[in-house]
Amino acid sequence: MEMQIAAKSNTRKRRRDNAGSNGTTDDAIPLKISRPTLSFPAPFANENGVITEKPYQRMTFEEAKGGKPHDRPVRVYADGIFDMFHSGHARALMQAKGLFPNTYLIVGVCNDDLTHQFKGFTVMNEEERYDAVRHCRYVDEVVRNAPWSLSSKFLEKHRIDFVAHDDIPYSSAGSDDVYRHIKEAGMFAPTQRTEGISTSDIITRIVRDYDVYARRNLQRGYTAKELNVSFINEKKYNLQERVDKVKQKVKDVEEKSKEFVQKVEEKSIDLIQKWEEKSREFIGNFLEMFGPEGALKHMLKEGKGRMLQAITPKQSPSSSPTRERSPSPSFRWPFSKTSPPCSPKPGLDATGYDTSDDDTE
Repeated sequence: MEMQIAAKSNTRKRRRDNAGSNGTTDDAIPLKISRPTLSFPAPFANENGVITEKPYQRMTFEEAKGGKPHDRPVRVYADGIFDMFHSGHARALMQAKGLFPNTYLIVGVCNDDLTHQFKGFTVMNEEERYDAVRHCRYVDEVVRNAPWSLSSKFLEKHRIDFVAHDDIPYSSAGSDDVYRHIKEAGMFAPTQRTEGISTSDIITRIVRDYDVYARRNLQRGYTAKELNVSFINEKKYNLQERVDKVKQKVKDVEEKSKEFVQKVEEKSIDLIQKWEEKSREFIGNFLEMFGPEGALKHMLKEGKGRMLQAITPKQSPSSSPTRERSPSPSFRWPFSKTSPPCSPKPGLDATGYDTSDDDTE
């Protein structure tokens, strides 16, 4: 709190130091006039206009661009119907607001009677259109029941410096351009239209797709009477809605089946790749075991060699001496020192001499 008081006292001191002999500030250092704090949404204009004792004196373009005079903002007026307020309206008001460094934007909205007489039937009534415009961030003040053609009395009443509108001639109410006198007076500030968006374009879309929006609102709970739909059309719309639901279900099933098939294809491709890798490995192992030079052939060769080696006897070398057979030992009777006499074989004597040849002689 003490800091705030000290800052205020310093500010007052600087103002006294800068003041001249008559107590006014030096003209060489102009004071910056801040814009007044505006309420939101924008207020409605006084029906009696701006109440002030100062005479009405317009600014020139040079003064407005240079930010002079410093004691008041540039009062710019823009009017319209603003039915179904959209981005095209907002962009036009944004341009009007940004025409000068310090702009106070006044927006006039025509009532239903004038609009229906000179332009046609509106979707929104005048109160809805007033409220839509005053909630736009660029608007500082809204004039209700705005005139169709601007008179000098209206311009003076609201202390208007410039009128903002697109430069295309607006023919209406028996005139080829209702802004002709404003342009001739040098009060016209042109803005650019936003292509592709307008109230007429939006209504055209609704009329073109009337069946779609009628079915949409029926599904949202509006009655056929509220939508001005006949009994036959109501049943037709209900049938179309059911058919569309069936089509959507079929479409959903097709999409899910496509996703399933795609997943199966991905998995099958993955399995095929894995099978190819495993098959190469299996074939390689098979060839290593059973191929022409495989391990099995070497094993059979080794087994055959061992078998033949085991079956075939070893041959004695030819240079080895022959071994004589030793006579078999004679049998001896137990407890006998001499051998018992053995009976001679026929043709042999006791000494084993062959006597058969002697008899024949």
